[in-house]
Amino acid sequence: MVTESEISREQSRNCRETEVAGIKSLTLRQARLSDLQTVNQLIDSAIATWDLADRVKRLAAPLYHYDAHDVDCLELMVAEAESTRLVGVAAWEQADPGDAPGGQHALLLHGIYVAPDLHRNGVGTRLLNAAEEAALSRGFDGLLVKVQPGAEKFFYACGLEPVAVENDSRDYPHRYWKPLKPV
Repeated sequence: MVTESEISREQSRNCRETEVAGIKSLTLRQARLSDLQTVNQLIDSAIATWDLADRVKRLAAPLYHYDAHDVDCLELMVAEAESTRLVGVAAWEQADPGDAPGGQHALLLHGIYVAPDLHRNGVGTRLLNAAEEAALSRGFDGLLVKVQPGAEKFFYACGLEPVAVENDSRDYPHRYWKPLKPV
């Protein structure tokens, strides 16, 4: 569990910020089929920064890739800088009823991937804010994320709280939740 004292000053910044450092123009839009190769390359470059053995990263990376079916079935959002370069991607869908705390109605954020040269510059925050807005507009109770170990501090700093494991055989241990409606 991440504690507030573990969060650096920069990480505890206001996660509602809309400015993205070093980028003149950042546009969020739905991914297109023509984006898939670039999206998956971006995911590979983000995974390369994870604190895992190189072999594990190489074997795991294809499991995180999106395909044409995902473009049809998920809301796949890309962040495009200066209308020329994809610098971030996030995907979400309705969560399974048993995954959210207390059986609440949740939007499941599959992940946020940001170009390594733009980590800690607001791109991930913009994508997270877009997921929250999508959850609110669809009447979900909250946002659920199954966080990759090592990314917990980002989500905690943005107001998500760890979800207790109730069933060891079912629950992913790094689930984070942000309520969007009063309970």
